[in-house]
Amino acid sequence: MTTTGTDGRALAGLAALLADSTRASFCLALLDGRAWTAGELARTAGVAPSTASDHLTRLVQGGLLVEERQGRHRYVRLAGPAVAQLVEDLAGHAPIPPAPPRGLRAVSAGVALAYARTCYDHLAGRLGVVLHDALLDRGVLDRAGGLALTPAGVGWLTELGVPVEPLRAGRRPLVRDCLDWTERRPHLAGALGAALCRRFLDLGWTARGTGRAVRLTPAGRPALATALGVAPDDLAAPASRDTAPARA
Repeated sequence: MTTTGTDGRALAGLAALLADSTRASFCLALLDGRAWTAGELARTAGVAPSTASDHLTRLVQGGLLVEERQGRHRYVRLAGPAVAQLVEDLAGHAPIPPAPPRGLRAVSAGVALAYARTCYDHLAGRLGVVLHDALLDRGVLDRAGGLALTPAGVGWLTELGVPVEPLRAGRRPLVRDCLDWTERRPHLAGALGAALCRRFLDLGWTARGTGRAVRLTPAGRPALATALGVAPDDLAAPASRDTAPARA
């Protein structure tokens, strides 16, 4: 997706793709970074498979999604990090609707999603914001001339087992703020955000939950707290710290 040569009609066309609640729901679900079938997305949005197929065709033709076919199955995913950034940024600026009455299972799922989730390929939610802030406090990142990795941060990442040079060599920005749509504060995106998300999963500090949700493992909580230089209680999940429903 590119903005080169964009005019008003092209921008309006792009906006129209996300102006439908079903298509917007599909894009939000696909922020987990995985490929979904049309049937899975139809069930998530509560629409008929034929309706989902029509919407997905529009999203693919508009460049927001790409499709992969394996036999009879059609899978779709977001077209890349730039599309994920667009969707997450829009979600971060959207007003929070009044929460409808929900059952315990739905409330628990909302709390889990607000605590930690994937935003395409990096950590979001309360845990993602804590990570972002802790890296600034620890001097891994610096804002003196815009968000950047520090020399001390390179050493910290090396100890963690995250090589920096391959990340610098890629076309993707190394570090970038991404507005978190539940916390309404930045979490860490870019190549480094994605690398840290993968590393925490590989180390067993975090694990995937249902959908986009990510959970901090019992062993991961003290290990991540030590690595970030924060108290373990700072990494506690919302359900263990308060009983208020999270924004989801």
